[in-house]
Amino acid sequence: MASVTDTAKPDSRTAPSKPARLRQSWWLRWLPGSRLGRTIIALNVLGLAILIGGALVLNELRRGLVGARIDSLTTQGELIVNVINRAATVGEPTPQLDAGAASEILQILSNPRSQRARLFDARGRLIADSYWVADRVEWKVLPPARAREDAGGLSLDLNMGRPPPPPAAGAAQRTLAIEVSQAMRGAPVVGMRTAEDGERVVSVSIPIQHVQAVLGVLTLEASDVDEIIAAERAALAPFIMIAITVSILSSVLLNNLIAQPVRRLSKAADGVRLSRARAISLPDLARRDDELGDLTRSLEDMTQALSERMDAIERFAADVAHEIKNPLTSLRSAVETLDLVSDPAARDRLLAILKNDVQRLDRLVTDISNASRLDAELSREDVRALDLGRLIGEVAQLYQDTRRKGEPGVVFRVADTLEPIMVAGREGPLGQLFRNLIDNARSFSPPGGEVRVSLEPVRGEAIVLIEDDGPGIPVDNLETVFERFYTSRPKGSAFGGNSGLGLSIARQIAAAQGGTVRAENRSDGDGKVAGARFIVTLPEARR
Repeated sequence: MASVTDTAKPDSRTAPSKPARLRQSWWLRWLPGSRLGRTIIALNVLGLAILIGGALVLNELRRGLVGARIDSLTTQGELIVNVINRAATVGEPTPQLDAGAASEILQILSNPRSQRARLFDARGRLIADSYWVADRVEWKVLPPARAREDAGGLSLDLNMGRPPPPPAAGAAQRTLAIEVSQAMRGAPVVGMRTAEDGERVVSVSIPIQHVQAVLGVLTLEASDVDEIIAAERAALAPFIMIAITVSILSSVLLNNLIAQPVRRLSKAADGVRLSRARAISLPDLARRDDELGDLTRSLEDMTQALSERMDAIERFAADVAHEIKNPLTSLRSAVETLDLVSDPAARDRLLAILKNDVQRLDRLVTDISNASRLDAELSREDVRALDLGRLIGEVAQLYQDTRRKGEPGVVFRVADTLEPIMVAGREGPLGQLFRNLIDNARSFSPPGGEVRVSLEPVRGEAIVLIEDDGPGIPVDNLETVFERFYTSRPKGSAFGGNSGLGLSIARQIAAAQGGTVRAENRSDGDGKVAGARFIVTLPEARR
């Protein structure tokens, strides 16, 4: 059964060691494709190769047996023909074949029972047959008697002779006659044909020649061809059984290796959907060193990432509700108190509070909306190589062009390099990253102060420094400043002027671009804190 859980997964994703992988697949590494594909190919080809190899071997054996049978009949026939030609030829100057002498020679040179020898004269008439010599009587099952009623009511079959030959016998006799006529031309004829009883026979017809005259034809037949074929089929049966067994075993193995694990993955995915679980956990499949193991680990990682994102969304929603509740509570209190206050100065203070809370709420909703759209923006825009110096320069110039009297200025310095500093990223989110950090630095800088931004390449990375002249960051808060909705302002600053999302968004964007953001304090010559410094590290694009 597939287990579905949202708890921490055991350490089952560790892939097998290299020696284990070598032991598992060393015998399949010569085949193309993946490990699982090589296994499928090898198992299916193995059974087919066994069957084809056995068939090829037995086909060659069959041809060899038939050829050897023909050679044997030809040798025997030539011997008998020579004897008959010398001992059974009479008449000068016109030689003739002595049928009686030839029949006696066939009786002396008796053939095995699996062979049949027939002797024909120059006119193609049968003058001797080894079945006669061996006193062998051809027999067949008689057809059922045809009832014929006579005057006395008796059913008699008066056909006392042999039954008429079957239709195949007439075709076999015509084939034999053609073979004999071809041999009458003076050349031996060999081949396979069907005999009168329907069996396949190997036939050799050799002419009996005296000088140039053809006195007759000797035909030798071997009727054991069917037995040879049956023996070949019997020999092929073990190969077929082995091939079937291998195919069945390979099917079962592939079912256990592929079909069942995929079914378990499907059930586990359905379990996540139906039971609203957070993650898939199949440790035994994740330990496999093949594509299904890779798929299982990918699904586990994917569901784990989705679970973490859902947790982050839940925490974000809780934080948003908490942050929105504060200005709403202040607004409610001010509205309820406004009707009870008659002093104009007090009413003006309440109206200022209402205005401040509305602005705070508007800023909070805007920042929350930007933070919620951040993931979509990061996934929507394609990553490309960007000139980081140009991007930061445009952002700094925009601040300088829109600067009001008394606001801190923004100064950008870039290291002297022969080539521009290129990074792989998304222009929109990266611009928001630097705007958030510059806005944060300006909010802590004194009136008329300066925010300094510098860029330089260091060992394949682009380092961006953003420095201000503010009070700095408490040492205990160097990391907590990047948490959502965290705000820490010096005494005397306006309450609610920041939502606490700017630095959190900046770190999230940097992480999505493969970089980092961290904070530290600057010190002057006396060791006192002279301001804060944010360090952004982004990987340079490969050239």
